[in-house]
Amino acid sequence: MTGTLHITGDAAADDLLSTSPLALLLGMLLDQQVAMETAFSGPEKIRARMGALDAEAIADANPEAFAALCATPPAVHRYPSSMAARIQSVCRAVVADWGGDAAAIWTQDAPDGAQVLKRLKALPGFGDQKARIFVALLGKQYGYDGAGWRNAAGPYGEAGSFRSVADIVDATSLAKVRETKKAVKAAAKAARSTGES
Repeated sequence: MTGTLHITGDAAADDLLSTSPLALLLGMLLDQQVAMETAFSGPEKIRARMGALDAEAIADANPEAFAALCATPPAVHRYPSSMAARIQSVCRAVVADWGGDAAAIWTQDAPDGAQVLKRLKALPGFGDQKARIFVALLGKQYGYDGAGWRNAAGPYGEAGSFRSVADIVDATSLAKVRETKKAVKAAAKAARSTGES
């Protein structure tokens, strides 16, 4: 870890992301259909409500009770029930495959970037794009320096890019990432409408 992350605008949430590999992993899991700040603030909400952020405790929690915890305002995600189930699935995988230590995914046996990408894609809810963004986040901000990590991260690993959460270090970079995402969506929409005509 190279320092404090600045993703959410909330000091407690950013501190947890900076010190808890599980929080970072779950923040990435939650990063869909909500603002990045909301997604990456989710682990701090869970920690505050459970008293700790522990993979085994989350994995073993009663599913209905955990879903209710995630839905308590302010909710962990706009789809709290379905995301609660995904969070528990990831935590079960972390417990079963990595001894409860999320960091083992990118530290155990000194894996290279391709191995970390493969490990991430084996997790529930981590498709190719999400896994590549997470590799970029690890490499750019979390101190991971496995061989070939930039290649494994694809375009998200490019130095000086503003494509994803991996590039957010302050309010200015957040705005640049938002601009890039907006431009990508507009280009995709234009391509679809051209294809339809």
